Amino acid sequence: MLFGEGVQAQAPDAKARIILGKAEFPINEYYTISFSLSGAPLERYSAFPDLEGFKKSGKSSTTTTRIVNGQSSSELTITQRYAAYDEGEFVVKPFTMTVNGLTIRSPGATLTVKTQPATTSVPATPPPAPAQEAPGIGLLDQLFGKPKPQEYMEPKDNAFLALVPDKTTIFTGEGVHIGLYFYLTPADQGLLAFHNFAGQLPDILRQLRQPTAWEESFDEQEIYPETVVAGGKTYLRYRLYEAEFYPLNAQPLVFPEVALQMIKYRIAKKPEAGLDNRLAGYKTYRTTARTIPVRVLPPHPLRDQVPVGNYQLREAIDRTTFRTGQPFTYSFIVEGEGNLSTLNAPQPPQSRPRLEIYGPDVQQELKRQSGRVGGSKQFRYRLVPTKPGPVPLDSLFSLIIFNPTTARYDTLRPEIAPQVQGQKQAGAAFHARPDDPFYQQVLTSADNTLQPVDAYAAVRRYANIILGALLILAGIGWWRGRRVEP
Repeated sequence: MLFGEGVQAQAPDAKARIILGKAEFPINEYYTISFSLSGAPLERYSAFPDLEGFKKSGKSSTTTTRIVNGQSSSELTITQRYAAYDEGEFVVKPFTMTVNGLTIRSPGATLTVKTQPATTSVPATPPPAPAQEAPGIGLLDQLFGKPKPQEYMEPKDNAFLALVPDKTTIFTGEGVHIGLYFYLTPADQGLLAFHNFAGQLPDILRQLRQPTAWEESFDEQEIYPETVVAGGKTYLRYRLYEAEFYPLNAQPLVFPEVALQMIKYRIAKKPEAGLDNRLAGYKTYRTTARTIPVRVLPPHPLRDQVPVGNYQLREAIDRTTFRTGQPFTYSFIVEGEGNLSTLNAPQPPQSRPRLEIYGPDVQQELKRQSGRVGGSKQFRYRLVPTKPGPVPLDSLFSLIIFNPTTARYDTLRPEIAPQVQGQKQAGAAFHARPDDPFYQQVLTSADNTLQPVDAYAAVRRYANIILGALLILAGIGWWRGRRVEP
């Protein structure tokens, strides 16, 4: 086995690692990638990597409990199986996974898929000659009859498939969380099982796609049951798919009925010891079609441009004292729930006599958790004050948003008010920060030679002089040629 290293990021007692399967194996066996977690319950983990030349073929989980000196500890292992398409040598590139916020890395491996080993054929043993039936057996059959085949019954289940939105109506640009869940009661666990879910999922997703909405899908997760209460009844809920949809116009979001085929077992009417007493069959569950109306935003001059979401402003500045000619960095950070891709940088006005503004540099951090999509988007500006006095950041940077919770337009404005000291400067010299690679590379290699303002006029003048000299030379040549003629 090959082990990856785990980098701890949150809980000090939680440990995680990656486990790679055997590097050499026949084509009829699976290759495996696993991760183990100890010291904390599993909450979320990122998807297993896709391997070139292999197809994902299901997952499994095991829990190991150890008791040492009266102290018990458990370790959960999630294993992804991969089936090779063909024989040969394959390379697993280095990859990372995230488990409960812990980043674990694997250096990769080189795999060798061999041919399937030949099975040794054993000569078939001729069937024994039919023995004469014992007289006692014949008498018992005559008395009690021959054994009848086992009969089965299909019990009623309380399971259902549901497509659940978290809102019944939304505004244009507002996010709605859609979850596809399978519910069953604890008593039905022995009756139902998933059947080829990986093969059914692509068609389900195709039906749920919305051509008039921006979709932010959640990462694929192992399907685990969650205990929930619905209608006063306890269910086990399996989260099959979830995504956040942001409508781009006022057309309603229409989700059709989707189907999921499950394995359902029939139970023997007269269970017998030593037998399974179950017979596998299939049952199809269907969701209810849903339509979510979309409302247009209230009238506003910038209605088609404002971002929609529950946002707050967080500010950051890199110094506490300010002097003319000294650059400083101001960060305008928008946090909250919404489609961060629609957030554009605040544009300062063209007239700003007190300072020079450069940027912004944009950084975005997206978070998907607990059925919510949000995060933060940072716009970082570089400012150089040229006059003493207060810097009116609140009039330079502002962002108009629409809050769907209050159904009102709000404006995010800075509250920081820097006070600049020093003398007025006619032209502030901007110096590159040593930690800024862009300005460090560009400004140090730039040509600082002064160029005359009338450079193009001088070029035109020199060109006219050269053309005039050429015309004079041509005229002299023509005149001399005429004199030489007899």
